[in-house]
Amino acid sequence: MSRPWAPGAATGLGSLPGTDPVEAARLIFGELPEFAHLPELPARGAGADLLGRTAALLVDLPVEIVASGWRLTARPGRELRRARDFLARDLDAVQAQASDYAGPLKVQAAGPWTLAAGLELPSGHRVVTDQGATRELAESLAEGLRLHLADVRGRVPGCTPVLQLDEPSLPSVLAGRVPTPSGYGTARAVEENRAVQALRSVLQVAPEGARVVHCCAPDVPVALLRSAGADAVSLDATLLTQAHNDALGEAVDAGVSLWLGVVAAAGAADATLDLARGPITRLWSMLGFAPELLAGAIVPTPTCGLAGATPDRARQVLTVVREAGRSLREGA
Repeated sequence: MSRPWAPGAATGLGSLPGTDPVEAARLIFGELPEFAHLPELPARGAGADLLGRTAALLVDLPVEIVASGWRLTARPGRELRRARDFLARDLDAVQAQASDYAGPLKVQAAGPWTLAAGLELPSGHRVVTDQGATRELAESLAEGLRLHLADVRGRVPGCTPVLQLDEPSLPSVLAGRVPTPSGYGTARAVEENRAVQALRSVLQVAPEGARVVHCCAPDVPVALLRSAGADAVSLDATLLTQAHNDALGEAVDAGVSLWLGVVAAAGAADATLDLARGPITRLWSMLGFAPELLAGAIVPTPTCGLAGATPDRARQVLTVVREAGRSLREGA
């Protein structure tokens, strides 16, 4: 499968510390010159968070903030305008930094199941409890992301957009662990075929080869994500056990790229190249693939978003994952 990123590329997962989109864009294009991404700055507050930011992309499904979180509503309000303004500022900052950029440029959004598990219906129940509303939400998200990717291509003509869907809530959706409004019950588990169908409908707005799903939960459903059409699966390598090996091996054998989170946003020890390479080389050895295939199949990333890191730590983490990717390419 043709991939937009070169062997040995490394990237970030999206979120960064701070509130200045210009500073964040400079950091990304400085530390990740081969595989940049749109910054996310949740420290700015409501509307810059994962749900609010993704809701800003929805077509004909406005949201508002209530005491319990984000809720679908009849008409756009102040919170939605704020979320759209944040996104526009981030895009402006990237456009300014990327005037000569040529290469993959990643955008991130909550996937349909994390969005359905996080957004409320006007009744107060989660969208995931209503099959019709969930389907409508996925359709709205797909159309919004199609327009978003076209906007990115227009702003940065030399880039190849890559779509990353963040699905931290997917395992809970599949296992029936999404709480009801009372907190005493949970929503019914979603069947795998429905989960695959909705994910596939959203992923298909991105070009083949540029469809990524990120899930940093310990029980990431690798086989399901592959069935949904993910060209890459992004996960936290520090949470993997031998129980994951069969699914990961089958994914690699099918041409799916593994984005391995290898450096944490926080920690007492400095981020180092050896620390980053360790989980990669151990996993590759257990999977039993040829060493020369490693750089083309693996993309080093942070273990999860960097919003909780200090600015110095965030820079250090991105530097180390870039060096890790380069070392894979050079066979060091």
